[in-house]
Amino acid sequence: MINVALLGIIRRWYIRDHISIREIARRLDISRNTVRRYIRSDAIEPAYPSRHSPSSLDEFAPRLSAWLSSESVKSRKQRRTLKQMFLDLKELGYEGSYDRVAAFGRRWKVGQMERVKSASKSTRPMLWRYCVP
Repeated sequence: MINVALLGIIRRWYIRDHISIREIARRLDISRNTVRRYIRSDAIEPAYPSRHSPSSLDEFAPRLSAWLSSESVKSRKQRRTLKQMFLDLKELGYEGSYDRVAAFGRRWKVGQMERVKSASKSTRPMLWRYCVP
């Protein structure tokens, strides 16, 4: 695999220093076809497949999400905090840290705000249609 630093070297040598593809391949000990492919491509950095590592919170995520949605409709004074939800998860067998639960809560909250924004944009009446210029 080629990394970003190597891609920068290939482009710098070819574009700025006018070194041939064959010479670049020889200096870096990689294939000429690889050098040619990265020179011709418009990629700024090589693309790697995204990696998903399993989390210890994965099996508890649906329950935590349900708790967060049920708590969001309650008044602020009656809501449970994420710390309290974390302690409840510990009782159910969760062995991870509070930081993972807090990060999940932040991502959940951002997702909810984006859903509300997109829903309000699609249901908002178009007042400009009724304005006469």
